[in-house]
Amino acid sequence: MPASQAPVISMRNVSHFYGTGALRRQVLDEVTCDIWPGEIVIITGPSGSGKTTMLTLAGALRSVQQGSMKILGEELHGASTGTRVQIRENIGFIFQLHNLLECLTARQNVELALGVEPLPRNEARARSMAMLEAVGLGDRLDYSPSKLSGGQRQRVAVARALVRQPKIVLADEPTAALDKHTGRDVVELLRQLARREGCAVLIVTHDNRILDIADRLMLLEDGKLGSFGALMSPHAGHLLTALARMPDRDHLQVLLGRMNEGEFLELLKTMATEFEQLLNVMDMGDRDSMQVLFRNLLEVVFGKIANLLAAEGAGLLTVRDGWLQWPHLGGNLGATSPDLAGRSAERGEILNLSGDGLGSGVRSVLCVPIRSRHDEVRGVAQLVNKRVGDGFTAADERVFRDFAGPLGLILEGCERVSQPN
Repeated sequence: MPASQAPVISMRNVSHFYGTGALRRQVLDEVTCDIWPGEIVIITGPSGSGKTTMLTLAGALRSVQQGSMKILGEELHGASTGTRVQIRENIGFIFQLHNLLECLTARQNVELALGVEPLPRNEARARSMAMLEAVGLGDRLDYSPSKLSGGQRQRVAVARALVRQPKIVLADEPTAALDKHTGRDVVELLRQLARREGCAVLIVTHDNRILDIADRLMLLEDGKLGSFGALMSPHAGHLLTALARMPDRDHLQVLLGRMNEGEFLELLKTMATEFEQLLNVMDMGDRDSMQVLFRNLLEVVFGKIANLLAAEGAGLLTVRDGWLQWPHLGGNLGATSPDLAGRSAERGEILNLSGDGLGSGVRSVLCVPIRSRHDEVRGVAQLVNKRVGDGFTAADERVFRDFAGPLGLILEGCERVSQPN
Protein backbone atom coordinates (compact mmCIF):
# COMPACT_ATOMS: atom_id res chain seq x y z
CA MET A 1 0.00 0.00 0.00
CA PRO A 2 1.20 3.58 -0.67
CA ALA A 3 2.76 5.17 2.36
CA SER A 4 0.31 8.07 2.13
CA GLN A 5 -2.65 5.75 2.49
CA ALA A 6 -3.89 4.85 5.95
CA PRO A 7 -5.93 1.78 6.92
CA VAL A 8 -9.66 2.41 7.30
CA ILE A 9 -9.81 -0.13 10.15
CA SER A 10 -6.86 -0.48 12.52
CA MET A 11 -7.02 -2.78 15.54
CA ARG A 12 -4.23 -3.10 18.08
CA ASN A 13 -4.41 -5.67 20.89
CA VAL A 14 -8.20 -5.53 21.05
CA SER A 15 -9.72 -7.80 23.70
CA HIS A 16 -13.39 -8.14 24.55
CA PHE A 17 -15.29 -9.88 27.35
CA TYR A 18 -18.89 -10.83 28.08
CA GLY A 19 -20.37 -11.23 31.54
CA THR A 20 -18.97 -10.37 34.95
CA GLY A 21 -17.40 -12.15 37.87
CA ALA A 22 -17.33 -15.94 37.58
CA LEU A 23 -19.35 -15.72 34.36
CA ARG A 24 -16.87 -13.40 32.63
CA ARG A 25 -15.76 -14.93 29.32
CA GLN A 26 -13.15 -13.63 26.88
CA VAL A 27 -14.26 -13.67 23.22
CA LEU A 28 -11.45 -11.63 21.61
CA ASP A 29 -7.83 -12.03 22.69
CA GLU A 30 -5.49 -9.16 21.70
CA VAL A 31 -6.63 -9.01 18.08
CA THR A 32 -4.40 -6.91 15.82
CA CYS A 33 -5.03 -6.20 12.12
CA ASP A 34 -5.29 -3.46 9.49
CA ILE A 35 -7.81 -3.26 6.66
CA TRP A 36 -7.11 -0.91 3.77
CA PRO A 37 -9.25 1.12 1.33
CA GLY A 38 -10.53 -1.00 -1.54
CA GLU A 39 -9.55 -4.26 0.17
CA ILE A 40 -11.89 -7.23 0.55
CA VAL A 41 -11.17 -9.24 3.70
CA ILE A 42 -12.99 -12.38 4.83
CA ILE A 43 -12.83 -13.58 8.43
CA THR A 44 -13.90 -17.15 9.02
CA GLY A 45 -13.75 -19.56 11.94
CA PRO A 46 -15.94 -21.81 14.09
CA SER A 47 -19.12 -20.65 15.78
CA GLY A 48 -18.48 -18.72 18.98
CA SER A 49 -14.97 -17.67 17.93
CA GLY A 50 -15.79 -13.95 18.15
CA LYS A 51 -16.37 -13.10 14.48
CA THR A 52 -19.61 -11.16 14.97
CA THR A 53 -18.18 -9.39 18.03
CA MET A 54 -15.22 -8.25 15.96
CA LEU A 55 -17.57 -7.02 13.23
CA THR A 56 -19.77 -5.06 15.61
CA LEU A 57 -16.72 -3.43 17.18
CA ALA A 58 -15.51 -2.41 13.72
CA GLY A 59 -18.97 -1.00 13.03
CA ALA A 60 -18.91 1.15 16.18
CA LEU A 61 -21.93 -0.79 17.45
CA ARG A 62 -20.14 -1.78 20.68
CA SER A 63 -17.76 0.06 22.99
CA VAL A 64 -14.12 -0.98 22.86
CA GLN A 65 -13.08 -2.43 26.22
CA GLN A 66 -9.34 -3.04 25.80
CA GLY A 67 -6.83 -2.07 23.14
CA SER A 68 -6.96 0.47 20.33
CA MET A 69 -9.57 0.47 17.57
CA LYS A 70 -9.35 3.21 14.94
CA ILE A 71 -12.02 3.56 12.28
CA LEU A 72 -11.20 6.06 9.52
CA GLY A 73 -8.52 7.45 11.82
CA GLU A 74 -10.90 7.99 14.75
CA GLU A 75 -10.08 6.22 18.03
CA LEU A 76 -13.06 4.27 19.40
CA HIS A 77 -11.62 3.26 22.76
CA GLY A 78 -13.24 5.72 25.11
CA ALA A 79 -15.19 7.42 22.30
CA SER A 80 -18.54 9.04 23.10
CA THR A 81 -21.84 7.75 21.78
CA GLY A 82 -22.01 10.76 19.46
CA THR A 83 -18.62 9.96 17.96
CA ARG A 84 -19.63 6.37 17.32
CA VAL A 85 -22.85 7.53 15.64
CA GLN A 86 -20.86 9.82 13.32
CA ILE A 87 -18.50 6.98 12.41
CA ARG A 88 -21.44 4.70 11.56
CA GLU A 89 -22.56 7.22 8.94
CA ASN A 90 -19.53 6.13 6.86
CA ILE A 91 -20.27 2.40 7.18
CA GLY A 92 -22.68 0.21 5.21
CA PHE A 93 -24.06 -2.87 6.96
CA ILE A 94 -25.25 -6.13 5.39
CA PHE A 95 -26.61 -8.91 7.61
CA GLN A 96 -27.60 -12.56 7.21
CA LEU A 97 -31.25 -11.51 7.20
CA HIS A 98 -31.95 -8.63 4.85
CA ASN A 99 -33.94 -6.68 7.48
CA LEU A 100 -36.05 -4.89 4.88
CA LEU A 101 -39.23 -3.10 5.88
CA GLU A 102 -42.15 -5.05 4.40
CA CYS A 103 -44.33 -1.93 4.23
CA LEU A 104 -41.90 -0.22 1.82
CA THR A 105 -40.96 -0.95 -1.78
CA ALA A 106 -37.43 -1.91 -2.81
CA ARG A 107 -36.73 1.68 -3.85
CA GLN A 108 -38.13 3.08 -0.62
CA ASN A 109 -36.03 0.67 1.46
CA VAL A 110 -32.88 1.87 -0.28
CA GLU A 111 -33.95 5.50 -0.18
CA LEU A 112 -34.52 5.20 3.56
CA ALA A 113 -30.77 4.81 4.02
CA LEU A 114 -30.34 8.33 2.61
CA GLY A 115 -32.77 9.83 5.09
CA VAL A 116 -30.02 11.21 7.34
CA GLU A 117 -28.34 13.04 4.47
CA PRO A 118 -29.46 16.55 3.42
CA LEU A 119 -30.40 15.48 -0.11
CA PRO A 120 -33.27 16.84 -2.20
CA ARG A 121 -35.97 14.21 -2.57
CA ASN A 122 -35.48 13.91 -6.33
CA GLU A 123 -31.75 13.28 -5.93
CA ALA A 124 -32.31 10.68 -3.20
CA ARG A 125 -34.82 8.89 -5.43
CA ALA A 126 -32.48 9.01 -8.43
CA ARG A 127 -29.55 7.61 -6.42
CA SER A 128 -31.69 4.81 -5.03
CA MET A 129 -32.99 3.86 -8.47
CA ALA A 130 -29.47 3.93 -9.94
CA MET A 131 -28.13 1.65 -7.21
CA LEU A 132 -30.99 -0.82 -7.64
CA GLU A 133 -30.31 -0.87 -11.36
CA ALA A 134 -26.64 -1.55 -10.58
CA VAL A 135 -27.63 -4.66 -8.59
CA GLY A 136 -29.90 -5.86 -11.39
CA LEU A 137 -33.24 -4.82 -9.91
CA GLY A 138 -34.14 -1.94 -12.19
CA ASP A 139 -37.38 -3.73 -13.04
CA ARG A 140 -38.26 -4.38 -9.39
CA LEU A 141 -38.17 -0.83 -8.02
CA ASP A 142 -41.76 -0.82 -6.82
CA TYR A 143 -41.90 -4.42 -5.58
CA SER A 144 -42.41 -5.05 -1.88
CA PRO A 145 -39.95 -7.46 -0.20
CA SER A 146 -42.64 -10.16 -0.03
CA LYS A 147 -42.71 -10.24 -3.84
CA LEU A 148 -38.93 -10.68 -4.17
CA SER A 149 -36.88 -13.87 -3.96
CA GLY A 150 -34.32 -14.37 -1.19
CA GLY A 151 -31.48 -13.42 -3.50
CA GLN A 152 -33.33 -10.34 -4.72
CA ARG A 153 -34.01 -9.21 -1.15
CA GLN A 154 -30.32 -9.56 -0.33
CA ARG A 155 -29.50 -7.53 -3.45
CA VAL A 156 -31.74 -4.77 -2.10
CA ALA A 157 -29.76 -4.99 1.15
CA VAL A 158 -26.50 -4.61 -0.82
CA ALA A 159 -27.93 -1.58 -2.63
CA ARG A 160 -29.04 -0.09 0.68
CA ALA A 161 -25.56 -0.57 2.16
CA LEU A 162 -23.79 1.05 -0.80
CA VAL A 163 -26.17 3.85 -1.78
CA ARG A 164 -24.54 6.29 0.63
CA GLN A 165 -21.11 5.54 -0.86
CA PRO A 166 -19.64 4.35 2.46
CA LYS A 167 -15.92 4.03 3.05
CA ILE A 168 -16.45 0.65 4.77
CA VAL A 169 -18.91 -2.19 4.20
CA LEU A 170 -19.41 -4.78 6.95
CA ALA A 171 -21.22 -8.01 6.06
CA ASP A 172 -22.25 -10.64 8.63
CA GLU A 173 -22.95 -14.04 7.02
CA PRO A 174 -24.44 -12.42 3.88
CA THR A 175 -24.91 -15.79 2.08
CA ALA A 176 -26.03 -18.01 4.98
CA ALA A 177 -29.70 -17.94 3.99
CA LEU A 178 -29.03 -18.31 0.24
CA ASP A 179 -28.37 -21.27 -2.03
CA LYS A 180 -24.95 -21.71 -3.64
CA HIS A 181 -25.73 -19.97 -6.94
CA THR A 182 -27.63 -17.05 -5.39
CA GLY A 183 -25.00 -16.57 -2.68
CA ARG A 184 -22.24 -16.45 -5.29
CA ASP A 185 -24.16 -13.87 -7.31
CA VAL A 186 -24.64 -11.65 -4.26
CA VAL A 187 -20.99 -11.65 -3.12
CA GLU A 188 -19.68 -11.17 -6.67
CA LEU A 189 -21.99 -8.22 -7.02
CA LEU A 190 -20.80 -6.85 -3.69
CA ARG A 191 -17.17 -7.28 -4.79
CA GLN A 192 -17.69 -5.50 -8.10
CA LEU A 193 -19.65 -2.57 -6.66
CA ALA A 194 -17.37 -2.16 -3.65
CA ARG A 195 -14.26 -2.22 -5.83
CA ARG A 196 -15.68 0.49 -8.05
CA GLU A 197 -16.68 2.62 -5.08
CA GLY A 198 -13.27 2.13 -3.46
CA CYS A 199 -14.58 1.05 -0.08
CA ALA A 200 -13.11 -1.61 2.17
CA VAL A 201 -15.24 -4.73 2.66
CA LEU A 202 -15.05 -6.92 5.77
CA ILE A 203 -17.08 -10.15 5.64
CA VAL A 204 -17.47 -12.73 8.39
CA THR A 205 -18.73 -16.08 7.17
CA HIS A 206 -18.80 -19.86 7.55
CA ASP A 207 -19.40 -20.22 3.80
CA ASN A 208 -16.30 -21.79 2.24
CA ARG A 209 -17.85 -21.33 -1.21
CA ILE A 210 -17.15 -17.59 -1.25
CA LEU A 211 -13.62 -17.47 0.19
CA ASP A 212 -12.07 -16.95 -3.24
CA ILE A 213 -13.46 -13.42 -3.63
CA ALA A 214 -11.21 -12.15 -0.83
CA ASP A 215 -7.96 -10.26 -1.22
CA ARG A 216 -7.05 -11.60 2.22
CA LEU A 217 -8.38 -14.37 4.43
CA MET A 218 -8.18 -14.44 8.23
CA LEU A 219 -9.01 -17.20 10.68
CA LEU A 220 -10.51 -16.28 14.05
CA GLU A 221 -10.39 -19.14 16.52
CA ASP A 222 -10.67 -19.01 20.31
CA GLY A 223 -10.60 -15.23 20.06
CA LYS A 224 -7.20 -15.17 18.31
CA LEU A 225 -6.70 -13.94 14.76
CA GLY A 226 -4.43 -15.65 12.26
CA SER A 227 -3.93 -15.65 8.49
CA PHE A 228 -4.67 -18.40 6.00
CA GLY A 229 -2.05 -19.46 3.53
CA ALA A 230 -2.93 -19.43 -0.15
CA LEU A 231 -5.94 -21.63 -0.84
CA MET A 232 -5.59 -24.16 -3.62
CA SER A 233 -8.27 -24.22 -6.26
CA PRO A 234 -10.59 -27.24 -5.99
CA HIS A 235 -10.24 -27.55 -9.75
CA ALA A 236 -6.42 -27.36 -9.78
CA GLY A 237 -4.89 -29.32 -12.62
CA HIS A 238 -8.12 -29.53 -14.66
CA LEU A 239 -8.60 -26.08 -16.17
CA LEU A 240 -5.33 -25.97 -18.11
CA THR A 241 -5.91 -29.53 -19.33
CA ALA A 242 -9.23 -28.42 -20.79
CA LEU A 243 -7.72 -25.28 -22.30
CA ALA A 244 -4.83 -27.24 -23.85
CA ARG A 245 -7.39 -29.18 -25.86
CA MET A 246 -8.71 -25.95 -27.40
CA PRO A 247 -5.67 -23.70 -27.97
CA ASP A 248 -7.33 -22.04 -30.99
CA ARG A 249 -7.63 -18.29 -30.38
CA ASP A 250 -11.20 -18.05 -31.73
CA HIS A 251 -12.43 -20.78 -29.38
CA LEU A 252 -10.87 -19.02 -26.40
CA GLN A 253 -12.40 -15.72 -27.45
CA VAL A 254 -15.87 -17.25 -27.65
CA LEU A 255 -15.42 -18.86 -24.23
CA LEU A 256 -14.35 -15.63 -22.53
CA GLY A 257 -16.73 -13.44 -24.47
CA ARG A 258 -19.76 -15.09 -22.87
CA MET A 259 -18.58 -14.40 -19.32
CA ASN A 260 -19.57 -11.50 -17.12
CA GLU A 261 -16.96 -9.78 -14.93
CA GLY A 262 -17.53 -12.03 -11.91
CA GLU A 263 -17.32 -15.26 -13.94
CA PHE A 264 -14.23 -13.99 -15.76
CA LEU A 265 -12.45 -13.12 -12.52
CA GLU A 266 -13.30 -16.53 -11.00
CA LEU A 267 -11.85 -18.22 -14.10
CA LEU A 268 -8.69 -16.12 -13.88
CA LYS A 269 -8.17 -16.91 -10.20
CA THR A 270 -8.53 -20.64 -10.86
CA MET A 271 -6.23 -20.33 -13.86
CA ALA A 272 -3.69 -18.37 -11.80
CA THR A 273 -3.47 -21.15 -9.21
CA GLU A 274 -2.81 -23.72 -11.90
CA PHE A 275 -0.35 -21.50 -13.76
CA GLU A 276 1.67 -21.04 -10.60
CA GLN A 277 1.85 -24.79 -10.06
CA LEU A 278 2.77 -25.29 -13.70
CA LEU A 279 5.50 -22.65 -13.68
CA ASN A 280 7.02 -24.15 -10.55
CA VAL A 281 7.23 -27.77 -11.65
CA MET A 282 6.94 -28.25 -15.40
CA ASP A 283 9.71 -29.59 -17.58
CA MET A 284 8.97 -27.82 -20.82
CA GLY A 285 10.56 -30.14 -23.41
CA ASP A 286 8.94 -29.50 -26.81
CA ARG A 287 7.27 -26.13 -26.28
CA ASP A 288 5.52 -25.37 -29.57
CA SER A 289 1.99 -26.17 -28.41
CA MET A 290 2.57 -24.43 -25.07
CA GLN A 291 3.77 -21.30 -26.86
CA VAL A 292 0.56 -21.20 -28.86
CA LEU A 293 -1.59 -21.73 -25.78
CA PHE A 294 0.14 -19.13 -23.62
CA ARG A 295 0.24 -16.50 -26.33
CA ASN A 296 -3.42 -16.95 -27.25
CA LEU A 297 -4.38 -16.78 -23.59
CA LEU A 298 -2.35 -13.61 -23.11
CA GLU A 299 -3.97 -11.87 -26.06
CA VAL A 300 -7.55 -12.97 -25.40
CA VAL A 301 -7.42 -12.40 -21.64
CA PHE A 302 -5.91 -8.94 -22.02
CA GLY A 303 -8.44 -8.09 -24.71
CA LYS A 304 -11.25 -9.08 -22.35
CA ILE A 305 -9.80 -6.86 -19.59
CA ALA A 306 -9.56 -3.91 -21.98
CA ASN A 307 -13.18 -4.45 -23.01
CA LEU A 308 -14.37 -4.59 -19.39
CA LEU A 309 -12.69 -1.23 -18.79
CA ALA A 310 -14.25 0.23 -21.95
CA ALA A 311 -10.91 1.07 -23.62
CA GLU A 312 -10.88 1.90 -27.32
CA GLY A 313 -7.32 0.62 -27.68
CA ALA A 314 -4.96 -1.53 -25.64
CA GLY A 315 -1.46 -2.90 -25.78
CA LEU A 316 0.75 -4.96 -23.52
CA LEU A 317 4.42 -4.02 -23.39
CA THR A 318 7.02 -6.40 -22.01
CA VAL A 319 10.28 -5.63 -20.23
CA ARG A 320 13.25 -7.64 -21.49
CA ASP A 321 16.88 -7.03 -20.50
CA GLY A 322 15.95 -3.66 -19.06
CA TRP A 323 14.32 -2.43 -22.29
CA LEU A 324 10.62 -1.97 -22.92
CA GLN A 325 9.46 -3.75 -26.07
CA TRP A 326 6.14 -3.76 -27.88
CA PRO A 327 4.84 -7.32 -28.24
CA HIS A 328 2.95 -8.57 -31.27
CA LEU A 329 -0.46 -8.09 -29.71
CA GLY A 330 -3.56 -6.50 -31.16
CA GLY A 331 -4.83 -3.16 -29.95
CA ASN A 332 -5.06 0.31 -31.43
CA LEU A 333 -2.88 2.58 -29.33
CA GLY A 334 -3.32 5.67 -31.51
CA ALA A 335 -0.23 7.85 -31.69
CA THR A 336 1.05 7.07 -28.20
CA SER A 337 4.62 5.88 -27.76
CA PRO A 338 6.18 3.48 -25.28
CA ASP A 339 7.45 6.50 -23.31
CA LEU A 340 4.44 6.62 -20.98
CA ALA A 341 4.58 2.89 -20.37
CA GLY A 342 8.32 3.22 -19.78
CA ARG A 343 7.70 5.77 -17.04
CA SER A 344 5.14 3.45 -15.46
CA ALA A 345 7.57 0.52 -15.59
CA GLU A 346 10.48 2.54 -14.17
CA ARG A 347 8.43 3.86 -11.25
CA GLY A 348 6.48 0.66 -10.72
CA GLU A 349 3.35 2.78 -10.40
CA ILE A 350 0.06 3.24 -12.22
CA LEU A 351 0.04 6.17 -14.64
CA ASN A 352 -3.40 7.66 -15.36
CA LEU A 353 -3.49 10.68 -17.68
CA SER A 354 -6.13 12.55 -19.64
CA GLY A 355 -6.32 15.76 -21.64
CA ASP A 356 -4.18 17.30 -24.35
CA GLY A 357 -0.60 16.43 -25.22
CA LEU A 358 -0.95 12.66 -25.12
CA GLY A 359 -0.75 12.13 -28.86
CA SER A 360 -2.87 12.49 -31.95
CA GLY A 361 -6.40 11.25 -31.29
CA VAL A 362 -5.50 10.22 -27.74
CA ARG A 363 -7.75 11.59 -24.97
CA SER A 364 -6.77 9.37 -22.04
CA VAL A 365 -4.16 6.75 -21.15
CA LEU A 366 -3.97 4.24 -18.31
CA CYS A 367 -0.66 2.40 -17.77
CA VAL A 368 -0.57 -0.41 -15.18
CA PRO A 369 2.64 -2.30 -14.26
CA ILE A 370 2.36 -6.07 -14.51
CA ARG A 371 4.51 -7.91 -11.98
CA SER A 372 5.96 -11.40 -11.78
CA ARG A 373 5.56 -13.75 -8.83
CA HIS A 374 8.78 -12.22 -7.46
CA ASP A 375 7.28 -8.71 -7.60
CA GLU A 376 9.42 -7.61 -10.54
CA VAL A 377 7.83 -5.40 -13.20
CA ARG A 378 7.75 -7.59 -16.32
CA GLY A 379 5.36 -5.58 -18.45
CA VAL A 380 2.97 -2.65 -18.65
CA ALA A 381 -0.65 -2.79 -19.72
CA GLN A 382 -1.53 0.37 -21.62
CA LEU A 383 -5.19 1.26 -22.20
CA VAL A 384 -6.13 4.18 -24.42
CA ASN A 385 -9.27 6.32 -24.70
CA LYS A 386 -12.01 5.42 -22.25
CA ARG A 387 -15.18 5.07 -24.32
CA VAL A 388 -17.33 6.86 -21.74
CA GLY A 389 -16.60 9.82 -19.47
CA ASP A 390 -13.55 12.06 -19.43
CA GLY A 391 -10.97 9.35 -18.84
CA PHE A 392 -10.02 6.33 -16.78
CA THR A 393 -11.02 6.59 -13.14
CA ALA A 394 -9.69 5.47 -9.79
CA ALA A 395 -12.40 2.79 -9.93
CA ASP A 396 -10.89 1.48 -13.19
CA GLU A 397 -7.51 1.23 -11.45
CA ARG A 398 -9.06 -0.78 -8.62
CA VAL A 399 -10.84 -3.12 -11.03
CA PHE A 400 -7.61 -3.72 -12.95
CA ARG A 401 -5.91 -4.70 -9.68
CA ASP A 402 -8.07 -7.84 -9.59
CA PHE A 403 -6.74 -8.93 -12.97
CA ALA A 404 -3.09 -7.84 -12.74
CA GLY A 405 -1.87 -10.89 -10.76
CA PRO A 406 -3.29 -13.57 -13.08
CA LEU A 407 -2.21 -11.54 -16.11
CA GLY A 408 1.34 -11.42 -14.73
CA LEU A 409 1.41 -15.21 -14.39
CA ILE A 410 0.28 -15.66 -18.00
CA LEU A 411 2.94 -13.19 -19.16
CA GLU A 412 5.57 -15.08 -17.15
CA GLY A 413 4.39 -18.29 -18.80
CA CYS A 414 4.84 -16.71 -22.23
CA GLU A 415 8.39 -15.70 -21.34
CA ARG A 416 9.24 -19.13 -19.93
CA VAL A 417 8.06 -21.12 -22.93
CA SER A 418 9.88 -18.71 -25.29
CA GLN A 419 13.27 -19.36 -23.65
CA PRO A 420 15.54 -22.08 -25.01
CA ASN A 421 15.93 -25.24 -22.96
